[in-house]
Amino acid sequence: MTTTAPVRTERLDLRPVAGDDLAALHALHSDPAVWTHFPAGRHTSVQRTARFVAEAAQSWARDGLGYWSVRLAGDGEAGPVVGVGGCAVRDDDRWNLYYRFAPRVWGSGLATELAVAAIEAAGRVRPELPVVAYLLEHNEGSKRTAERAGMSLVWRGPDAAVPDGIRLVYADRPLTQTALEAVLRHT
Repeated sequence: MTTTAPVRTERLDLRPVAGDDLAALHALHSDPAVWTHFPAGRHTSVQRTARFVAEAAQSWARDGLGYWSVRLAGDGEAGPVVGVGGCAVRDDDRWNLYYRFAPRVWGSGLATELAVAAIEAAGRVRPELPVVAYLLEHNEGSKRTAERAGMSLVWRGPDAAVPDGIRLVYADRPLTQTALEAVLRHT
């Protein structure tokens, strides 16, 4: 199995999510500002974040790729965690692209830099699987990130989890009708 850990981009140090990151990832995932577009997703307990960390570790072990803890790259040691994201296999038929950053680094292009690295890594590990990003239409920043990373809108429709919400599905390639239906069954 091909693995892509860790990765360093021009500005980011990307390391597989690990137990040592629990406190920093909980601080990020429990910050209400980070969940403005989907408040129900906010982590309200350390246990929820611990499950996220455990699932990320399982992705790395099973698929050779998963979510990274994101730090700013420096000349020496990388700094504190400023985000999390990457690609993880879902339902053995697609990669899920995920990115979440601390508000203090929003607007700097770091999410796009992460997304590009994640899409490239997924293409090295299991190129036959499409990379898919699910987001809410009113999340303009997330839409820009997906588009700047080279993804295209493949579906727009009602979101079952958010009343009056519109869900967008972006992908790194066109999806067949069968593949799109599989994606929509699991959103």
